[in-house]
Amino acid sequence: MKILGNILWLILGGIIIALIYYIAGLLMCITIIGIPFGVQLFKLGTYAFWPFGHELVDGPNQQGCVSVVMNLIWILLGWWEIALIHLVCGLIFCITIVGIPLGLQHFKMAIGSIFPFGKEIR
Repeated sequence: MKILGNILWLILGGIIIALIYYIAGLLMCITIIGIPFGVQLFKLGTYAFWPFGHELVDGPNQQGCVSVVMNLIWILLGWWEIALIHLVCGLIFCITIVGIPLGLQHFKMAIGSIFPFGKEIR
């Protein structure tokens, strides 16, 4: 079931989402200041490429001071728009019965994309 969900996910736009995350991550890694943000975008891109069978969970340093500050900077720089896009896509996918699992994955990615620091893929 996971493989079928992932194949359907890739066909219905998952590969585009993952590529956008990877390209944005590469652009962020151009500067030294942007490297932590680029790493988080790579992590989100990996999760967006193959989401079924994986989950984004709190890491061991999720409540650390650095991750809280970096999440705040992430939101202030406008990356919250990614979460908004995932919410809209999730609502669109949930219109049909076949799209409900894909919509639920978008909702999970919305949570991960609003607070990416301190998360890990399992």
